[in-house]
Amino acid sequence: MTDTPAIAVIVPTYGRPGAAARLVRALQAQHLPEGEWFEVIVVDDGSPVTVEIAAGDASTAVQVLRQARQGPAAARNAGLEAARGDLVAFIDDDCEPAPGWLAALCDAARCHPGCGLGGTVVNRLRHNPFAETSQLIVAFLCDYYQGVSTGRFFTSNNLAFPRQALQARGGFDTTYTRAAAEDRELCDRWAELGCRLVAVPDAVVLHAHPLTFGGFWRQHFEYGRGAWGYRRARAARAGAPVRIEPWRFYRDLLWYPVRAHGWRGVSLAGLVVLAQTANALGFLVEATRARLA
Repeated sequence: MTDTPAIAVIVPTYGRPGAAARLVRALQAQHLPEGEWFEVIVVDDGSPVTVEIAAGDASTAVQVLRQARQGPAAARNAGLEAARGDLVAFIDDDCEPAPGWLAALCDAARCHPGCGLGGTVVNRLRHNPFAETSQLIVAFLCDYYQGVSTGRFFTSNNLAFPRQALQARGGFDTTYTRAAAEDRELCDRWAELGCRLVAVPDAVVLHAHPLTFGGFWRQHFEYGRGAWGYRRARAARAGAPVRIEPWRFYRDLLWYPVRAHGWRGVSLAGLVVLAQTANALGFLVEATRARLA
């Protein structure tokens, strides 16, 4: 067995010790080729209840880092600094990786050296219309940004990078203190620096984020707040305002649930409208705060 792990898995967590422990158990069921091993770094971002994680076995090293609450971007960066693997993978504590998740990422890294990697995220709560709509919106965005000049977009619950290259590019932007747009900003910055992002369809993660009406509204309101910060950062790098997406973007976004679910998708398209309303309101709130500051 080598002295250095093939890959480090970084898990930011806050206030969900049971979920973090379940995820680590699922990660310990992952298998790499003989002689290779991986490390798991759980970063407790100031949870009111201490996260306790069982030690790993011979193929897995597990450690828990604790910090004052700073947000998921800072927590991921703390894990990045502690990692030893040449490749770092990010996953959230409300997810469960498919058995071949890590092996698929490692294989893709060997085939595409120096590239960022994004896997497939599947909503595990298909009966929950709010969770299903949120995942459909993310899936649409991932598909959409493959075909435009800004490059690919992958979410931070199934994302991997060469460790040293990510560190050299500053990791996640810690000005994003909420779970909103920090992954999109990183993917955008990675592409602008001339680095590739490669899709890894076989690297599958199941996402189980139970949402109510209120939780769904708050989630997309926060996404809107994050979107304002993302557009401001991107405009600063480009030296020009960021254009609003064309009308076809919104037409295709509304049609996407119907394409995925048939008639059931009509009601989900209504939730897309609700999500976009919350998003726009969050964006407006942040823009107003910035003007008044």
